[in-house]
Amino acid sequence: MREQGENDEHVETETVEKSAETSEQMEATGEVSNEQPFHTVTVPQSVQSLENIYEVQVLNSSQNISAGYNLPFRHNRGQPPKRYSPDHGMSKSKYPIANHVSTQKLSEPLKALAHKLFTEDVPKTVNEALNNPKWIQAIEEEMEALQKNNTWKLVPLPEGKKTVGCRWVFSVKHKVDGSVERYKARLVAKGYTQTYGIDYQETFSPITKLNTVRVLISLAANLDWPLHQFDVKNAFLHGDLEEEVYMDVPPGLTSPMQGKVVCKLQKALYGLKQSPRAWFGRFSFAMRRYGYKQSNSDHTLFLKHQREKVTALIIYVDDMIITGNDREEISKLQEQLATEFEMKNLGGLKYFLGIEVARSRQGIFLSQRKYVLDLLSETGMLDCKPADTPVVQNHGLGEFPNQAPTNKERYQRLVGKLIYLSHTRPDIAYDVSLVSQFMHYPSEDHMSVVIRILRYLKSSPGRGLMFRKHQHLHINGYTDADWAGNITDRKSTSGYFTFVGGNLVTWRSKKQKVVALSSAEAEFRGMTKGLCELLWLKRLMEEIGCSSQDTMNMFCDNKAAITIAHNPVQHDRTKYVEVDRHFIKQKLEDNVIQFPFVKSEDQLADILTKAVSGKIFHNSLDKLGIADIYAPT
Repeated sequence: MREQGENDEHVETETVEKSAETSEQMEATGEVSNEQPFHTVTVPQSVQSLENIYEVQVLNSSQNISAGYNLPFRHNRGQPPKRYSPDHGMSKSKYPIANHVSTQKLSEPLKALAHKLFTEDVPKTVNEALNNPKWIQAIEEEMEALQKNNTWKLVPLPEGKKTVGCRWVFSVKHKVDGSVERYKARLVAKGYTQTYGIDYQETFSPITKLNTVRVLISLAANLDWPLHQFDVKNAFLHGDLEEEVYMDVPPGLTSPMQGKVVCKLQKALYGLKQSPRAWFGRFSFAMRRYGYKQSNSDHTLFLKHQREKVTALIIYVDDMIITGNDREEISKLQEQLATEFEMKNLGGLKYFLGIEVARSRQGIFLSQRKYVLDLLSETGMLDCKPADTPVVQNHGLGEFPNQAPTNKERYQRLVGKLIYLSHTRPDIAYDVSLVSQFMHYPSEDHMSVVIRILRYLKSSPGRGLMFRKHQHLHINGYTDADWAGNITDRKSTSGYFTFVGGNLVTWRSKKQKVVALSSAEAEFRGMTKGLCELLWLKRLMEEIGCSSQDTMNMFCDNKAAITIAHNPVQHDRTKYVEVDRHFIKQKLEDNVIQFPFVKSEDQLADILTKAVSGKIFHNSLDKLGIADIYAPT
């Protein structure tokens, strides 16, 4: 009788453990079952006599199980409070997104803006737009602007010529208080169908470095500079088109002419290969006429110095930010630009290139909260189980034979979205660099790491960078390297963080191109990359007029690399990095840089070179100034 009871207890334990394992697997992948839980429990003979004392009910959708007992229904789960809008938690999820993001701590205008970003639906096709009066009006306004600018003329297609397709793109523009400013429809040409040498020639146009934007925001936080945002309406229409380009008639447009007609473009249009170059050439010419000079560190940054004051304008295609301490010049520049281009004053900087900006007495906060939530919604992972870190320690990720391939297009799309997200999320910089190495032939193992990153983002969708007022403009950095960390080719991974005015502005995690023969050599190559970034920042600050004469600090945790940098004697162990050694030695002699030693536990760049434990990871985030103003209280 006792042996029989022991066997029954063993069966019961094994059944419950398997059920728990299955439940954990479903939670990790975000799969939630709609069926009622079905419990199969074997009752030992030693407890059968207790059935007369305790009334046991069986929770089954159709019938009770007379041979066993049921666990009572759990009433302690409850419903999460509605702290996030829109409400994604309509289904009963074990891990609702409302537990990880909230707008309770925000001011009323910022809260209204955060909510409005989700309330407006944007049509995906022109047929959807034509069924809504507000989008029909937006299309008509765009067509009026195109006709007013004489963008094209309708002509028969010449023999031997090919046309470029076009499509409509829709977006919603918001005011500072969150209300809708206008519904925007833009006609975009399908420039990928153009042929080089026939439809276009030169296409190069400089693009804003978001590193420069973060430097300007750090200066604004430390020096109390204003941040104004402007938008040029139909910017590309101001560019002159030199080539002969024919385009299909836009969808929804009817032509009064008989027969086959096309649009012969006379002005540049969004989507054409040559449009960015034509527009930027026109804009830079106007800025030089106003007395501004292009920065050599970033050609999209225009600077003007007068009366020991500075005005800075940085432009990304048709979105621009103006800052500085010369308020009169800022107002004058707005008036000058309005006379030449059709400008829109969007007020204080709130939403720029998908980045949400919140300013208060504590500082300036950058995040991509909406971008993260849209990404989780697109991948169906709003209800997935969150992860504490982006990747597990000792992941051993690499390329091996007989790996199960995954959907290459989906993998590349997700990694591409994560790359853009890393502009405000340095906490995933190493992980994004890791999964980017397998874009050509991804496997299921690589995809599982991408899913793990998404689960980590679920734990903190509103996390971002906080720029505070530190009362100084010093330039410092941290550099580190993980020697031979790649298990496939034994190349090292190096990374650096750089700070301006006490705020994190740039970072990088990258696998080195050559195999290092020692940890000192790997660290030395990483020091060189970090030093180049510091020199760029120093040059940029000098052009703005906010340079500091102090020697820059690059903190390193490898004493051998620091000793080699200060040692003028060439050794066998340094002959592989001879050029780097001479470069660093020259900067040390000029007192431009110094390499203070820092303990490994205080090395912030450690999270850029390898996967670390959760405790070390989150301690580093606090020191880097990474915060989350959207975290539920």
